Amino acid sequence: MAHTDFTRDLEACRRLMQGGSRSFFTASLMLPPRVRAPATALYAFCRVADDAIDDSAEPQLAMADLHRRLDAVYAGRPGPHLADRALACVVQAYGLPRTLLDALLEGFAWDVEGRRYETIEDVHAYGARVAGTVGAMMAVVMETRGRDALARACELGVAMQLTNIARDVGEDARRGRIYLPLQWLREAGIDPDAWLAAPVFDAALASVVDRLLAEAERLYRRGECGVVALPRDCRPGIQAARLVYAEIGHALAGAGLDSVNHRTVVRRSRQLWLVARASVASLVPPGHPMTEVDGAAPLPAIAHLVDAAAGEDLPARTFYQRTVRVLDLFERIGQRQRSLA
Repeated sequence: MAHTDFTRDLEACRRLMQGGSRSFFTASLMLPPRVRAPATALYAFCRVADDAIDDSAEPQLAMADLHRRLDAVYAGRPGPHLADRALACVVQAYGLPRTLLDALLEGFAWDVEGRRYETIEDVHAYGARVAGTVGAMMAVVMETRGRDALARACELGVAMQLTNIARDVGEDARRGRIYLPLQWLREAGIDPDAWLAAPVFDAALASVVDRLLAEAERLYRRGECGVVALPRDCRPGIQAARLVYAEIGHALAGAGLDSVNHRTVVRRSRQLWLVARASVASLVPPGHPMTEVDGAAPLPAIAHLVDAAAGEDLPARTFYQRTVRVLDLFERIGQRQRSLA
């Protein structure tokens, strides 16, 4: 029964991922099954949490409910939500640090507040919470706890978030939100408040979007350096995610940088070509330029995430041992829910 519940919950999480993020879903197909399952569970919780806030008429209450749900997950008593049950298994099997999920929810809280970001470093801080955390959690389920590898994983997440911001400038503005660095807007001659009241695309805004994409590209290069530190069978999937997401920025630049009037989408055929290209990531030779920033200090915004993910001194477990722990947890959850029925 426990195994059936486990499989059913993961399948529901997989459908959620497929419907919610085609880029992430496509890249995840390159991950080995032992990592794809917990990665799917992590994505499902992140997506459900984000939707719970966006769809709520009272987002502050939704935030409080998410914190209560996370308390229950870490107490080993997840509620009826399938994403919570799946997350509880990952927490138990991999010792996923609570700090990472608390940081994720803090980023969502900043959205609820309508927070704006003065400098690129402030945008890094936001990206660290809503996306760098995902990079750190992915590294944990790949059982990669080296500080350099964790730093690069978090930076890759931040790069992806910068791409999202560049792509969604118009969509965010129509929701009353602005994530571009206010300092950069002023330097381009744009008054943030006036622009937000009547968002238009022009050469000045294009220069800001281009600048943000250049920063994303810098972090993609840094993030790629961490790929070689991952288990060999995980490298193609992470490289695929990097390539597919970076391509959104390349396509936006090729279309003139107008993300106010248009939403850039990477064609499915192009995504599949990039995924195929990523398969060589498992064959990176020693001395490849991919390793050029190895040992570089992490972005200040992600330092606390690296500390949290690297600080768990957990005994190594075999795949069999982790699977037994996951199935045992589901059995105990099932017994508890039956006793309450």
